[in-house]
Amino acid sequence: MRARLTRTLTPEQYSRLALHALAALTMIVLTGAAVRLTGSGLGCPDWPKCYGGAVAPLKTHAVIEYGNRVFSGLVGIAAVAAAVFAWRRRPFRRDLALLAAALPAGVVAQAVLGGFTVRHGLAPGFVMAHFALSMLILVAAVALAWRARYEPGERPPARDRRATLAVRALLPLGAVTLLAGTAATAAGPHAGASGTGERVSRLRFKGSDTLNFVVHQHGALATLLGVATVGVWLFLRRRNADPQLRNAVTAVAVLLAAQGVVGSVQFEFELPAELVWVHVGLAALTWLALLWATAAAGTLGARDATAPVEPPERHRLEPAAR
Repeated sequence: MRARLTRTLTPEQYSRLALHALAALTMIVLTGAAVRLTGSGLGCPDWPKCYGGAVAPLKTHAVIEYGNRVFSGLVGIAAVAAAVFAWRRRPFRRDLALLAAALPAGVVAQAVLGGFTVRHGLAPGFVMAHFALSMLILVAAVALAWRARYEPGERPPARDRRATLAVRALLPLGAVTLLAGTAATAAGPHAGASGTGERVSRLRFKGSDTLNFVVHQHGALATLLGVATVGVWLFLRRRNADPQLRNAVTAVAVLLAAQGVVGSVQFEFELPAELVWVHVGLAALTWLALLWATAAAGTLGARDATAPVEPPERHRLEPAAR
């Protein structure tokens, strides 16, 4: 065991480890959503134990809830590994070590917040904060995975400031849309309880019309984000932006289109749990794509570097001088 902790990693090996940590942190979002949508949020009414024991009883909701806790532990191991081996990467990079340290810290914060969420009966504010914290952890995980791919100075500052700023503007809009989506779930029928006497409060700031109001606000924001993304995509194409950046924004646009279809269908069929789970999964992937596109946009270059990036001119053969 000691030999494993003292071994060194090449940049390529650490880059793969960072990607594995990112994948694990994404999967926990999906399993957490499954807990809520199967009504297993209070499958274990206490925390960290389940019905006072170290192992969950053989009850469906308890097993689902406790299984998510166990998986969270595995995710924690992946996060700790990314943090520990950041110090064993050669050459050592301080920026990667600092980013990697945020992953286990975020997992611990999630565990504590999850405990408060259970103890407060899945109060909407705690549930929404739980999802929002997952998205913040993904910010650190994507930043780590992206930066681990490149050595310092390997990617020069962006040559097109306007393109970089246009892509960056999509990120806060995406964050607001995500938060509105958590509010829609908190006001909807899937509050996380199994319906067997468990009382779970929902958002009710507009009474019985809360769900309809929140869903329409979320839909309006999602539409705005979709239109803005298409506009940015056309802008990047016109300015002949980096292909990697255009591909990332294309992925965002495709995922948003899929989200629109799933969101409309699920609302039409009165929010079946299976479609809501798909919607949450697509939301997490869309957030990842937005983060990846922001990273691909690069850092800002000089202020006068706003012209479109032109492809290099082909060498033209001049007639020989007589």
